Amino acid sequence: MLPTILDLTSLRAAYEAGKSPVDVIETVILRRAASEDPAIFITPTPDDTLRAEARSLMERAPEPNSLPLWGIPFAVKDNIDVAGLPTTAACPAFAYNPEKDATVIARLRAAGAIVIGKTNLDQFATGLNGTRSPYGAPRSVFDKNYVSGGSSSGSAVAVASGLASFALGTDTAGSGRVPAAFNNLVGIKPTPGLVPNVGVVPACRSVDVVTVFASTVGDGVAVRKVMEGYDGADPFSRRAAPSSLPASGLRIGVLDEAEREFFGNSHVEALYDAAIKRARALGATIVPFDYAPFRQAAELLYNGPWVAERLAAVKAFLATNNGDFDPTVRTIIEGAKAYDAVDAFEGRYRLEALRQKTKTEWEKVDLLMLPTSPTTYTVEEMKADPIVKNGHFGRYTNFANLLDCAAIAVPAGFDANGHLPAGVTFVGPAFTDDALAPFADAMHRAADTGMGKDRKAALPEASRVAPPSDDFVPIVVVGAHLTDMPLNHELTRPGGYRLRRARTDGSYRLFALHGTIPPKPGLVRDPGFTGYGVEVEVWALPPAAFAGFVQNIPAPLGVGKITLDDGSCVTGFLCEAHAVTGGREITEFGSWRNYVRGTGSA
Repeated sequence: MLPTILDLTSLRAAYEAGKSPVDVIETVILRRAASEDPAIFITPTPDDTLRAEARSLMERAPEPNSLPLWGIPFAVKDNIDVAGLPTTAACPAFAYNPEKDATVIARLRAAGAIVIGKTNLDQFATGLNGTRSPYGAPRSVFDKNYVSGGSSSGSAVAVASGLASFALGTDTAGSGRVPAAFNNLVGIKPTPGLVPNVGVVPACRSVDVVTVFASTVGDGVAVRKVMEGYDGADPFSRRAAPSSLPASGLRIGVLDEAEREFFGNSHVEALYDAAIKRARALGATIVPFDYAPFRQAAELLYNGPWVAERLAAVKAFLATNNGDFDPTVRTIIEGAKAYDAVDAFEGRYRLEALRQKTKTEWEKVDLLMLPTSPTTYTVEEMKADPIVKNGHFGRYTNFANLLDCAAIAVPAGFDANGHLPAGVTFVGPAFTDDALAPFADAMHRAADTGMGKDRKAALPEASRVAPPSDDFVPIVVVGAHLTDMPLNHELTRPGGYRLRRARTDGSYRLFALHGTIPPKPGLVRDPGFTGYGVEVEVWALPPAAFAGFVQNIPAPLGVGKITLDDGSCVTGFLCEAHAVTGGREITEFGSWRNYVRGTGSA
């Protein structure tokens, strides 16, 4: 029997023990049909389609757990395209049938994950509460009278209810974090641009982020790593430049007295104070900081010209279908008409001035720990005052994308009555996504809240996020082990992490090898060759994993020292020169990734 919460560790163990993806999908189908919340899904994947996709996966990759997310069921917020299912953005008149998957969906499916349906949301991802949908309002898994959080409402409830192992949301103002707090989940909000938005209905295109709801930090990070990676079709996509944090003695910024606001919710305030104590017990130095410039930046998202981006996303549809909008969503979006181009520039100037002020605060701390939401409300309370009370939820989340931050939301405990959960969010500068994870995971474990609706569930040891170790061994990879490539799980599964993207010096040539499965390149050093270098990635592996990894490298590949364009020499994949004789040289592509994209060879 499968556990209540379908975390990755439990499913992988079930597969190792003989269960199949078809077995798991049958459980998902039964649970989905028995769900007491009718508003989770807008479009469930049909039962027979789910069965067919599970069988197809077993034909494509018959060995259990041979792909990073082999047989893992997941749900998708219905503003993200999934081929074969309509995209509605919670507006029936807006619905369309996408011809292809969004980039993130294609990557997750390639990794073995199975889409179980499209989930409910605040219409056009405009809201943090989950009540602004004609398809109903998903509810907190702990009390059906309370909001689920939004706008990624159905996604959070699907995971917390045990219907999906993880789910995708989007986050402009906090939509990937607030529902996590209200449903005892982890919310992974990547640095803007790290995960591509191709195939995502925009809310505010310049600051939208695809997010992950998961039961543990380790699960969420594993999913994010499958999704991330540059996509030139997204004008806001960026190549990651991972940033580190101190391995010990973290300076954690917490709210000073002047900036504490919980809107009368003493339970959430007490849980925030308890989280501060746990952080200190885990070795952090607690530093009160001035949240004011962050708060003032946050206010620009809905009370400044950025709301005009919401209008830009649906301008033509609003002009012809005004009556099809949720009244509150329409009020917010039509409010953008009050802003003009001058306001847009003045808003940008204001944001940059505030960014300079936040730099002073960042000099004091390594990361921030904030209440994910300072309070919660019943559905009826929210409907009675939908804009003001929704704004309360975003007090400590709205700034993060505007100020180019990474964030991880984790559970912080339940109120004094053991009734409703609350959470805290760890926020770091751009591309600290991996660096935030170890401490966030430690804090989740220390809170002892279980996972989703199962408060007694023990967090699996296999999903623990270990802090980077000084004795990790760096290795340069050039082909099938790159991020998003078929063998990347051989690096991530034993605890490896990517240090950086890099380039060789100009003396290296790249060839497509014959007959390798999956397709692989051969990197050869030619001292007489003068080129522009080949793009590579530098990863770090635990020593034991490194030894096993090197031992299993098949001929004609091997390891040797590779000179990078910064002059450093790092151990990495090289190819015996004889193996490329007569082979196709692909150096002109600049990287294996570019070659694969150009030829579809992987």
